[in-house]
Amino acid sequence: MADAHLPHHHTDHKNSLFLTQALSNVKEFGVVAEVFGQLSDPTRLRIFWMLCHCEECVINIAALMDMSSPAISHHLRSLRDTGLIVSRREGKEVFYRASDSEVAQLLHHMIEQTMSITCPEEAILLSDCRADQAALIHEVHEYLLQHLDEKITIDALSRQFHMNATTLKSVFKSVYGDSLASHIKEHRMERAAELLTGTGLSIAEIAAQVGYDSQSKFASAFKGQYGVLPKEYRKSRPDSAV
Repeated sequence: MADAHLPHHHTDHKNSLFLTQALSNVKEFGVVAEVFGQLSDPTRLRIFWMLCHCEECVINIAALMDMSSPAISHHLRSLRDTGLIVSRREGKEVFYRASDSEVAQLLHHMIEQTMSITCPEEAILLSDCRADQAALIHEVHEYLLQHLDEKITIDALSRQFHMNATTLKSVFKSVYGDSLASHIKEHRMERAAELLTGTGLSIAEIAAQVGYDSQSKFASAFKGQYGVLPKEYRKSRPDSAV
């Protein structure tokens, strides 16, 4: 369309102008079509959906899909070329997962919503899947509480618990009502408060025990939760061991 002068005037001029300008962005529509085209293949759609929930290597994906590794590799290359999945190498093994992009997350949501609406049986399966994910998130939570002194990344958790990083963060927030980082930070500060009043450890030692290698960053985080610096908190508690 060259302009907004239509043969028949059924809409207002401003709306016609907007439509004309939008429809002229052929390249942008082509990108969208390419992304949706990736999911027009049922096999590729299943692979993408699976990688929204876990991180896996080609061999395991092939086993889950009951297909050959070369066939799976072909689909993975296509999905990766459009940015829907990403990969990482660990030694000789390459692992794949859905990307953290907004487009990938939106498509994942659309797939599950469509499956729930069009197929009640799939909705039950998805519900069971989410229940399994919630149970796994409880394991993640318990693991983190047992390792408050360690800096553990989302990627490391994703690999250890075989859950896509984006799904891990999303399910964690739905289960605990807060982001993983914020929730665990709160537990770290609670543990620090216990150590401040119940032990004679130095501030630096306590900071290390709750995962901080910088005493100043620890003090800032502690004040953010309790309103006072660690040293002041310790002095203000009559039950302090010091």
